[in-house]
Amino acid sequence: MKKKYIVIMAILTVLAVAVSIGVHNHRLESYKTEQSLEEEKIVLIAPQEEEGEVQKESPVEMSEETTDISLDEEIVNDGNPEEKPAEEKPAEEKPEEEKPAEENVVQPPNTSKVEAIPGQHRDPNNIVVVIDPGHQFRGDNNKEPNGPGSATMKARVTSGTTGVATGVAEYVLNLDISLKLKTELENRGYVVHMTRSTHDVNISNKERAEYANSVNADIAVRIHANGSSNASIRGVETYGPSASNPYVGHLSNASMSLSKCIVDAYAAATGFRNRGARTSDIMTGINWSSVPVTIVELGYMSNAEEDRAMQDATMQNNMIQGIANGIDAYFGL
Repeated sequence: MKKKYIVIMAILTVLAVAVSIGVHNHRLESYKTEQSLEEEKIVLIAPQEEEGEVQKESPVEMSEETTDISLDEEIVNDGNPEEKPAEEKPAEEKPEEEKPAEENVVQPPNTSKVEAIPGQHRDPNNIVVVIDPGHQFRGDNNKEPNGPGSATMKARVTSGTTGVATGVAEYVLNLDISLKLKTELENRGYVVHMTRSTHDVNISNKERAEYANSVNADIAVRIHANGSSNASIRGVETYGPSASNPYVGHLSNASMSLSKCIVDAYAAATGFRNRGARTSDIMTGINWSSVPVTIVELGYMSNAEEDRAMQDATMQNNMIQGIANGIDAYFGL
């Protein structure tokens, strides 16, 4: 009996030890499993944290302006994400200043003398013409209104430009041509008045226009020469008021007709490039006029060839004939 008890106790002890070892091993495996899971969790969590940091930085780099640009591009590229926005397309058009290539075309002046056409020397019904030789020896920077009731004040008169090749002052050329034009028009039967006949005067642009008004002129012809920073520009042009001129808009039709008649006849007589009849509403001498008025820009003194041509005796005769022919055409003579 005692032996059986000992055997049973031994068996129980062995079982207890086995159970204890099993429990220990089970706990060890559970611990290892938990450790493994923790490590995997760490591995899995670590990349998420790094991605999360990138996502946090991303909003900092994106601004509202960037978002707007993106939306605009989506609108422009509607249905075609590869198409460039319109503003990114390269502009192939030349700059505006490069378009008038004809400015640089050399047109030789007419060197043959233009004679008065038959029948010109007749009485044009005592038509009164005022010739205004533009500028004067000394300019006057005191101010006068740009037009009746105008708050815009401009210099009374300037001395003009100077020939780039000849060194001749514009006010000198203007008076030379004007005096010869006076003689030619008088020979054709016109009554002619001059705003000045010498250089040493001080007559403002407003006063020149008022003089033409005071002698009841039928037309006023203002003689000038042009200048430009672009030495290649050349040709003749005339100016009159536009129909929207706030002071003399009612004179526009007659003035522009006069301007066109003169510029066409002058270009034909001289061979100068015809730059056309143009409008200007900023000229004091136009804005104070009560009669049809034109400014004749004889040519460009900033162009060496044209400057020299305008000092040639034969060319000056052609210039004068051209202006006189234009005046005849305006009056239908």
